[in-house]
Amino acid sequence: MKAVLVTAFGGTEGMVYTEVEMPSIHPKQVLIRVEKTSVNFADIKSRYGKKGGGNLPFIPGLDAAGVIERVGSEVQSLHVGQRVIAFPHNGSYAEYIVADENLAFAIPDQLDFDTAAACPIVSFTSFKLLADVARLEKGETVLIHAATGGIGTTAIQLAKLLGAGKVIGTVGSESKAAIALEAGADHVICTDREDFAEKVNEWTDGEGVNVILDSIAGRVTEKSMECLAPYGRLVHFGNASGEVGQIRTIDLHASCRSVLGFSLGTTRSKRPQLLRETAERVLPYLADGRLKIKVGRRFALAEAAKAHEWVESRQSTGKVLLDVR
Repeated sequence: MKAVLVTAFGGTEGMVYTEVEMPSIHPKQVLIRVEKTSVNFADIKSRYGKKGGGNLPFIPGLDAAGVIERVGSEVQSLHVGQRVIAFPHNGSYAEYIVADENLAFAIPDQLDFDTAAACPIVSFTSFKLLADVARLEKGETVLIHAATGGIGTTAIQLAKLLGAGKVIGTVGSESKAAIALEAGADHVICTDREDFAEKVNEWTDGEGVNVILDSIAGRVTEKSMECLAPYGRLVHFGNASGEVGQIRTIDLHASCRSVLGFSLGTTRSKRPQLLRETAERVLPYLADGRLKIKVGRRFALAEAAKAHEWVESRQSTGKVLLDVR
């Protein structure tokens, strides 16, 4: 089969489109013929050797959408010919992938492959952050940092679907504000010219927000504590700034506030069974159009290096897909 291999850590010159052996499956796994896969920032980090790339050479990619070609002898919930999204064992930039039964999820007939391939990382992560980790309650106010990213725009929509009373997004520049507003944010703060904590407190009459989703870390995490309401939950799920933030214990117990962490990668590895309910809740939102995932550009699998360069250029909006078929 054809696949993309990262043969050297660093730039895209180390990405090679080549012939590799077909993968084999174990009794509790399925073989999937990939239709489309998505490009995530984690793929780029792994190419640089910064995140879970493993030993060279390796196939990058975290998720894919396709059709089941073969099932293991102990697989019970899936069958040949079924359309699925999956988190594969060894990368997704390939014509065929292998996934454990509990990390492959049947997709509704109404869901097209573009949306299916674009959705797993951003929709599963957003749902877990809001529903399970932050335990969002109806009417609560949510602050979402990096509101124009894939998770940001998805989390804005899901927060509203889950009953949030108000959603506030932060963006790095005025030019990005429209994207967050289009996704459904009630207010947008441009952090290059405004103090987001001051603005949030102004809009909430000094009460602060109930839930904060923070993928930036560092100073943003520290500043977020200044606008987190009593009983509020700050969920940290990324480190885009590369900085380390400091949380003071004195800011927690008397105010009954919580700082929580989440990683979809860790959950896939350590507690994959938790994602079954997530899929059952999220996929219907996508199938009936209540939750929309914007696809920005598509590249052929052989053009994976160009796709990485496009994402790294920071010009991309929406998910970037690789067409395998």
